Amino acid sequence: MANIMIRRNEAGGLVFYLPKRDLEASIESIEFDADDKWGGELKLDNGGSYYIDPIARPPRLPISLRARRLGAAED
Repeated sequence: MANIMIRRNEAGGLVFYLPKRDLEASIESIEFDADDKWGGELKLDNGGSYYIDPIARPPRLPISLRARRLGAAED
């Protein structure tokens, strides 16, 4: 599990940041993005994917979370 940060960019999209690797990527999709459930699998624009435990409602951003790497490239 890694500590990550998620924030919104100027265009309103979600941005993923992994401080340990100084990796920043746009989030292309999030598994759950509803008023009653937010989180799950995150697919990044670099081909990587991570999983965050879903929470009961969308959080105030930016937020720091624990995420598990599911696989794929990170460059």
